[in-house]
Amino acid sequence: MFRQTVSQDLPTRFVLIEPSHAGNVGAAARALKVMGFDDLVLVRPRWPDVLQRPEAIERASGATDVLARARLVETLDAALEGMTHLCATAMTPRDFGPPVAAPRDHLAALAPRMRAASTGGVAFLFGPERYGMANEDVYRCHVCLRIPTAPDYGSLNLAAAVQLIAYEWRLALGGIGAMPARARARGPMAEPPADAPAVSAMLAHWEEALVAVGFLDPAAPKKLMPRLRRLLQRAAPTVPEVHILRGVARAMIDAARGVRR
Repeated sequence: MFRQTVSQDLPTRFVLIEPSHAGNVGAAARALKVMGFDDLVLVRPRWPDVLQRPEAIERASGATDVLARARLVETLDAALEGMTHLCATAMTPRDFGPPVAAPRDHLAALAPRMRAASTGGVAFLFGPERYGMANEDVYRCHVCLRIPTAPDYGSLNLAAAVQLIAYEWRLALGGIGAMPARARARGPMAEPPADAPAVSAMLAHWEEALVAVGFLDPAAPKKLMPRLRRLLQRAAPTVPEVHILRGVARAMIDAARGVRR
């Protein structure tokens, strides 16, 4: 049996978007605990009292401490504070969405990269049981993890998907018994990466600026903003770089309005 408490050297969060079944929430909490994780966030769950519902507590099967620490939030931005690498879970690739990868392949390469950065965190996003993740939520992510399944039946229960991803990530981190790896020391001038909400806010600011200068037609935006999001995800901007880009957007808006700086 796995130990119940595991040293966790990389901040990891599991985000359930609009879960509708309390039992799945409890089972997801159990899935996290058995793999040594405990950061669970629910975005607009169907039941406001989902963490206290009998079916959630029953399916948690001893992981009630994970339920007790779980947070309920109204927006995905609130769920992603502090997270810098976002992994969608979706069976169907999206046009102009992030690259699709098998969990083991992507996570094995991601773990050492995140350790080397020694800052930021990884979030795994799961959509509603019935519909899966919305396109706009998938577009926000750096990768779309696609769990290999039988070609004629690819439907996974939410808690089962959480268990599989939690296992693959724990495996990538070195397994249950692994001691936290020592991260490469960051120099005094190293800058922290911008988290997902900061990048999204900056993109919204740039969208406003591009409309103001006439580069973006809001009636026919095409795929400009998703393409810019993908560019920024590859660039992984730091907090100061986001501030610079927002300053440029602000200057563009002022220039379009005839405001002298």
